[in-house]
Amino acid sequence: MDKFLERFDKTIIFVVIYTLVFVVFFKTISYTLPFVLALIFAIAFQKPTNFLIKKFKLKNSMAAFITTTIFSAIIILIFVFAIASVTNEIVTLTKNAQTYVTDISPKINKLMTNLQSFYKNLDPSISSTIEQNFSSYATKTLSTTVNISGKVMSYILTFFSYIPYVAMVIIFTFVSTYFFTKDLSTAKVKFADSLPTHQTDKILNAFTHIKKMLGKYVLSELIIIGITFVETIIAYAVLNVNYVLLLAIITAICDFLPIVGIAIIYIPLAVIYFISGNYFTAVGLLVAYAVISIIRQIIEPKIVSSTMGIHPVAALAALFIGLEAGGISGIFFCMFLVLFYKIFKNLDIL
Repeated sequence: MDKFLERFDKTIIFVVIYTLVFVVFFKTISYTLPFVLALIFAIAFQKPTNFLIKKFKLKNSMAAFITTTIFSAIIILIFVFAIASVTNEIVTLTKNAQTYVTDISPKINKLMTNLQSFYKNLDPSISSTIEQNFSSYATKTLSTTVNISGKVMSYILTFFSYIPYVAMVIIFTFVSTYFFTKDLSTAKVKFADSLPTHQTDKILNAFTHIKKMLGKYVLSELIIIGITFVETIIAYAVLNVNYVLLLAIITAICDFLPIVGIAIIYIPLAVIYFISGNYFTAVGLLVAYAVISIIRQIIEPKIVSSTMGIHPVAALAALFIGLEAGGISGIFFCMFLVLFYKIFKNLDIL
């Protein structure tokens, strides 16, 4: 009984401390973002840096400079290519949005005419109400589309106005990455020397486990989003959907959204193509949505549980409870709670 109470007390303390750290971290992330990213990159660059040091007998500073420069150049090239492609598609879509609405309006009217044949025997007041609702909906849709087009252009201009800030963040991130990468090995030794002798191994093991588990969690999420992204690109390309890259990126991002997920993109697209008369693409989008959703529901618990060493039921519970409690932030809170609890449990801290 005493052991149970002791373990219960430790668990409560752990949850309280974890909650405080989680809240403080995400509340201050806007100020610490370059340094958080730099630390993540430095940890990721540690292995190639150590390889250069051992293979070519380089100094830490030179090896860190080489790895940071190469990987930073690759990341920047990918980022610039993606931004250029997506911006081009956004501008094209914005220019053509009103044209699409104008072209689709006659088809909506034709659809309404066809629908009238189904309810022509209804009471005239009901028929009139339905027609007015359809007309009102079409007007609102056109107005909303025009407003969205204007807002998209406004957001693009706003984004470009933030380029100096983004550039500053990028510069700070990569400069900090170099220094973190160069000093990480030395910092580990200094940190280990500063610890109490009888606690050194235990604390270092905790940090090692945390690093590995966090890396596995990030990897698992990237795998899931990557699979959705690739499946979506293939589906859009096969079905000849316009603005493939832009819509695929938006769909992958929407995969994070609770409840609606990728449906917020697939279903409206299917409706648009159906109204346009392209029934094959409309049906294909619905089929692709169903297939991708099923695949995601199957692979997500398996990937998360296998990469993190967490039981699939625990992963499902964390996803469901987090989703219901706080949406995306709730998912992160519960997943990291389970993750850190397992780490400390394995280390006999809890």
